[in-house]
Amino acid sequence: MPTRLHKHFQWVGISVYLLALLIVSICFRTYAMKPLWMAWGIGTVLFYFLLTYFFHGRWKGDETKTFLKKVFWVAFGLRAIFVGAMMFYYYYQTGMSMEYGAADSLNYHFTASHLSDLARAGRLRELFWMLNGHTMGFSDQGYLLYLTTLYTCFGKNILGPRLLKALMSAYLCVVIYKLASRSLGEKTGRLAAVMAVFMPQFIHYTGTYMKETEMVFLATLALERMDYLIRSKRYTFWNIAFPILLTAMTFGFRTVLSMVIIASFILFILCSEPSLISKKAKRIALIAVAAVVVFFLFTPIGWEMLIIVHLNFGESTGLVDKYQQLGMKYAEYASYKYTAPGAFAMPLTNLVEVANENQKMMNGTYFVKNYLAFFAMWCIVAAIRERKWRNFGLIGSYTLLYVMMIAFSFAFNSERYHLPALPGIIIMAAFAMTHFRKRDFAFYYSYNVVLLIAILAWNYLKLAARGLFF
Repeated sequence: MPTRLHKHFQWVGISVYLLALLIVSICFRTYAMKPLWMAWGIGTVLFYFLLTYFFHGRWKGDETKTFLKKVFWVAFGLRAIFVGAMMFYYYYQTGMSMEYGAADSLNYHFTASHLSDLARAGRLRELFWMLNGHTMGFSDQGYLLYLTTLYTCFGKNILGPRLLKALMSAYLCVVIYKLASRSLGEKTGRLAAVMAVFMPQFIHYTGTYMKETEMVFLATLALERMDYLIRSKRYTFWNIAFPILLTAMTFGFRTVLSMVIIASFILFILCSEPSLISKKAKRIALIAVAAVVVFFLFTPIGWEMLIIVHLNFGESTGLVDKYQQLGMKYAEYASYKYTAPGAFAMPLTNLVEVANENQKMMNGTYFVKNYLAFFAMWCIVAAIRERKWRNFGLIGSYTLLYVMMIAFSFAFNSERYHLPALPGIIIMAAFAMTHFRKRDFAFYYSYNVVLLIAILAWNYLKLAARGLFF
C-alpha cells in the first residue's frame, strides 16, 4: 500500500468525521448529541483508524503463522474485554446487562430459558410446539435453538454466550484473511484481517445479545469453505459437506442470506476460469446446486423463502407507508429508487439527538462503514484495471447481491441488516487500498467531500422530517 494512502487512510477519515460532528453540533446545536454520545463516536473513530494503521505497519512483515496468531489473540482479547466492560456499562445505563432497547435480546433470552427447561424435563414435543408458535418462521429459530442448547448444557447465563461471540468474532478475522489472501493475494489478505480486528461493528455485537455475530461468522465461513473447495480442487466428502452444512445453518438465522450465498456460489462457478474449474465440472456443480435448491423449494423452508421474498421485495411501499403513519415529512423518499445508489454506504451516521440510544452510541461505527464504502466501490474499478475481476467471482457477487437486496428491501436503514455484507466490504476495500494509484486520489477526495455533504444533509432531514425546524 502506498505510504501516502496510509496517512490518508487514518487522517482524512478522522478529519471528515470530526468536521461533520462540529458542523452539525454548531448548526443544529439545539439538537446536538450529548457529550456521552460524542465521546463514543470520537473514541470509536480514533480507535479504528489509528490502531488499524499502527498494527498493520507492525504486523505486515511477520511470518504467516505468527501473523495469524497475533490477529486472533489481539482480536479475542479486545472482544473479551469489551464483553465484560459492556455488561457493567449497560447495567449502569439501563439497570440490566443488556443493550439499549433490548426487546429482541430479552425475548431470545427468556424464550431460550423456557425452552431449556422443557429440554431438561424431556418435554420435546412442547419444546418444538412453542418454537413453532412463538417465532416468525424457520429463519428466526436457529439462534434460539443455539441459545437453548447452551442453556441446557451449561446453565442460564448471558456471559458464556457473549464470550463465545468474542471467540467467533476473533476467528472471523482469520477466516477473512484466508478468503482474501487465497483469492486476491497476501497483501490484501493481511490488510483485510487487520481491518477486521479493529472493525467497530464486529466488536460492538459481541457485547450485545443479538444474533448478528453468529450469523456473520457462519456466512463468511461458508464462503471461505466454498472458495477453498473450488481453488484447492480437493473434492473430499468433508470439503463438500462442510460448506453445505454451514449454508444450511444460515437458513435458521436469515433465510434471504442463505439464498444470496447459494446465488453467489453459482455466479462464482460461472465466472471461474477454465483452469480453475472445467466445463464438465461446472455442469456437475450447477446440477448439484440446482437439485439442492429444488429440494428446498418443496420443504417448509422453501415456502418460507417465497413468503419472505414477497414481503421484503413485493411490497416496496411498506417503509414509505410506515414513515407516513409516523407523520414524518419526506416519507416518499424512503424508497429503493432513492436509497439504492447508496447501498454500500447506508445507513449514514446520525449526529443529532433525535435517534435512539443505539444509533447515537454507534455514530462513529456507522461512519467507519460510510468511509470504507468508497474503497469497496473503487475495488470494482481496480479489479477491472488489474484484470482480476474473475478473482471476485465469489466475494464480489455475494457482497453486491446482499447490499442490493437490502437496499431494495424494508431494512435499508437498519444497520444490523447490513452487517453480513461487511466482511466482503472489508476485503474489497483492502484490495482497492493495496492497488491504489496516484490518479485515483481525485476520486477519493471527491468522495469525501460528497460524504461530508451527505452526512450534513442526512442529519438535517432527520430533524426537518420531524418538523423540528418549523
